[in-house]
Amino acid sequence: MRVIQELLAQSEQWTLKAQAAADSKSREMIALQAQRALFAHWDEALDLARAGSRWLAMPEIAALVADAFHHLDGQSYELLGFCVMPNHVHAVLTPLNGGDGEPQSMSAVLHSLKSFTAHEANRHLHRQGQFWQHESYDHWVRNVKECRRTLNYVCANPVKAGLVEDWHDWQWTYVRELE
Repeated sequence: MRVIQELLAQSEQWTLKAQAAADSKSREMIALQAQRALFAHWDEALDLARAGSRWLAMPEIAALVADAFHHLDGQSYELLGFCVMPNHVHAVLTPLNGGDGEPQSMSAVLHSLKSFTAHEANRHLHRQGQFWQHESYDHWVRNVKECRRTLNYVCANPVKAGLVEDWHDWQWTYVRELE
């Protein structure tokens, strides 16, 4: 609860800073800085958390999630990378066009993934109820440089959390080679 209160306070400070900015370009830059700072704080809290649900630490549940990402690759999205951590997941993907020729919405893609994996994980765990948090953190990657930086961040997550010394040693990490 402390982390959530800290994040809310930080978010309010960033909002005030953005509102005080002189022009829209400055406000946009402040919003981007805020997004990065708040995400980093939240991700660090997740990495350090030792309480709460850690179902993804179970190899069979982590495998289920990893397999689901691969299963929809090429159908709903192009999968660029993911990392299944003990209590959260990072993924980098590009939604593909749906039957109407328009890109599928990120919310629809995530709903599909979350719904399937929650149902299967709960079945495996002999439980019912919420498996994933309702919210997700979406970030639009705008160019190849940012994509590489984001994929590096995703891969480094288990190292940063102290789970392995080299990201290649984390079984639940996948990265597609970029051109």
